[in-house]
Amino acid sequence: MSIKVGIPRGLFYYQFFPLWRSFFEELGAEIVVSDYTSRKILDDGVKKCVDEACLPVKIFFGHVENIKNRVDYLFLPRYTSVSKKEYVCPKFGGIPDMIRNTFNDLPKIIDTEINLRKSERNALKAAIEIGRHFSNDTKAIRKAYRKALLSYREFRQQLQKGILPDELLNNKVQSSDVISMENLPRKNKFNNRNRINDDENLNIAVLGHGYNLYDNYTNMNALYKLRNLGANVITIDMIDGKIINEKSKLLNKKTFWYFGSIIMGSAFHLLDRNDIDGIIYIMSFGCGIDSFICDLVERAIRRTKNIPFIILTIDEHTGEAGMDTRIEAFIDMIRWRKNYESNISSHGKYVYMR
Repeated sequence: MSIKVGIPRGLFYYQFFPLWRSFFEELGAEIVVSDYTSRKILDDGVKKCVDEACLPVKIFFGHVENIKNRVDYLFLPRYTSVSKKEYVCPKFGGIPDMIRNTFNDLPKIIDTEINLRKSERNALKAAIEIGRHFSNDTKAIRKAYRKALLSYREFRQQLQKGILPDELLNNKVQSSDVISMENLPRKNKFNNRNRINDDENLNIAVLGHGYNLYDNYTNMNALYKLRNLGANVITIDMIDGKIINEKSKLLNKKTFWYFGSIIMGSAFHLLDRNDIDGIIYIMSFGCGIDSFICDLVERAIRRTKNIPFIILTIDEHTGEAGMDTRIEAFIDMIRWRKNYESNISSHGKYVYMR
């Protein structure tokens, strides 16, 4: 009977799950993932977690409650840094200790530190330490990690083609919804002789942390609602990492945070293009990193281009009706603006109507 390793469906799940799934399966372990985020998982997380934590951390606690009695090991790596000279949120490093001091009757926890701040070679060292729970054969662990890296790179390549993580992980890819950055419909500057039809797709970029963008319960299916409203959705994972790294250097000072650099590099790249109709930033209430990165993104937009921009803030009290209204109004505003804004006279007298 194989050893069961539990992976909560939260935080870095949407970034690194394919890597760890391949790694553990190569070592003979069975992967058990917590259920999709639901009202019960959220409520359980809110009850267990401290009030000051952000929504993604509270949801993560709910996923731990959901899975802890079904596995032999709980995989809670202590993420400190996933990129050279940059850090992730300190809560990621404290998650294992927070879980231990909150829950009773926990299975064994794998909480190896993953710290690539000084060197990305430390990833292999961490993988070997993790693999020791399942095998004493270092060569087999190295081989499993190499295969896992291939799976991870393939996953990242698929994301750049315009596929969302949950579509890949659940084999629900709809070819009609997939559009890469290279295949975005090119837009010209709009005027009163070059207007869009109501059924013409808009190119909408959605920025934010991966766990806010891809957990459909957390963001209330925001990405799919945008698609249903006739938008080609672009996320940070659809942009080439080399481009993001290069663009992030445009900041006057290097950001301390990994996600901050990724989001800012993506924003600068999007502003260089002429085919983005609007930008949405999904942020968690109470997130310190989001609070200033979001402000930097908005300032960059206002300085360079007059692209429509909206912030969607989420927490455990956010209502779906309010989210729907803001998304629909944002899309309607962009369509109206492209069709009619340039037809308003300097005195505000006339609007050209079809």
